[in-house]
Amino acid sequence: MKDSLNAAQTDMRFAYCSGAAGMLASSLIWLASAGVVIFYSAQQALWVLLIGGMFIHPLGVVIAKLAGRPGNHSKGNPLAGLAYASTFWLIFSLPLAFAAAQLRIEWFFPAMLLVIGGRYLVFSSLFGMRLFWFCGLALAGAGFVLGQFAAAPLYGALAGGVIELLFALLIFVQDKKEAQQNSAFALHKFQPES
Repeated sequence: MKDSLNAAQTDMRFAYCSGAAGMLASSLIWLASAGVVIFYSAQQALWVLLIGGMFIHPLGVVIAKLAGRPGNHSKGNPLAGLAYASTFWLIFSLPLAFAAAQLRIEWFFPAMLLVIGGRYLVFSSLFGMRLFWFCGLALAGAGFVLGQFAAAPLYGALAGGVIELLFALLIFVQDKKEAQQNSAFALHKFQPES
């Protein structure tokens, strides 16, 4: 069973650059939202993050393909259900962050940091990488601290963008090392057990 889990995680890592492709896409949306806070308003930045979030996966697929990866996992990968479940959990959490913003706009970005941080904890199992625990806890910790102090929305948007950008770069480096060390990684195709 452990071999099957390792094979499924290897397939996910290979398909999505160990999750770095999607994380980089997400960081770009966070940073775009920060730019909107600076030049327009926090209310408009909220919509940039919410609507832009719908484009994270497609943009992540494009980034993965530019990096020479397929941008989709193999058919039959049992971790696909976990990936979909974590996406639905994220979507179901969005109304809570939106409701928090209606009470106080300064709470929107911290709420989103907590939600996204929680989702990255699941990615630890999805990709088989402990680094996602650190990323998730960094995002959630930033969300908690910024929420406690009702920090200006710019700080929340920047925190999300910068934290994800740094971890995306770390994961890209780790992914490249894995690909270089394991030539089978590049030829990997998940094979479900019969």
